[in-house]
Amino acid sequence: MHNWSRRLIVLVLIGSLLLVGYAMRSEAGEPLDKVRQTVDDVLAILANKRLDAQQRRTQIRQAVLKRFGFDEMAQRALSQHWRTLTPQQQQEFVALFTDLLERSYINRIESYSGGQQGVRYTKEESSGDNATVYTEIVSGRDQSASAEYRLLRKNGDWKVYDIVIEGVSLVNNYRTQFNNIIMKDSYTGLVKQMRLKLEQENAAAPQKG
Repeated sequence: MHNWSRRLIVLVLIGSLLLVGYAMRSEAGEPLDKVRQTVDDVLAILANKRLDAQQRRTQIRQAVLKRFGFDEMAQRALSQHWRTLTPQQQQEFVALFTDLLERSYINRIESYSGGQQGVRYTKEESSGDNATVYTEIVSGRDQSASAEYRLLRKNGDWKVYDIVIEGVSLVNNYRTQFNNIIMKDSYTGLVKQMRLKLEQENAAAPQKG
């Protein structure tokens, strides 16, 4: 989708999950440990030289699906428009939204070249089935940016449904843009743009073989 914030997508779905993690073990709770485990899993996949490109993409996809609640993320991003969809449309939208974010994520992971960045897990707050894990992304130039993982506990597991970088929410960013497109065009127009964007991401992916 041409008017989406590529920089935000890269920051929230790539940068913070590809960084070496540090945390105060004594302050770690279950939500923080879940986020950190996803970081470790992605790093391990990237470091495994025995995997070919297709195997690496498959394993990264599995790690992302395990921790990110794309259904909750999609519903919150669509906001009031979600209720106007039929159950079949809702299911199709979640699948399209998930595929698009995953493809964007994996394509950018494959171009990751390392660096001296790191992420510090600074604090965790939880109330009932909601939790926020606060982190600080630190670059090799002593520059930093705050990042918050917002999680919801569903079926006994914690799922990330939003990430906030320097006060900018991924879900709010999508909500604003989705709403603008729907109001100016239609829900069908939004889906058309999303499918076009997914085709572009698929075309940009390294070819197997």
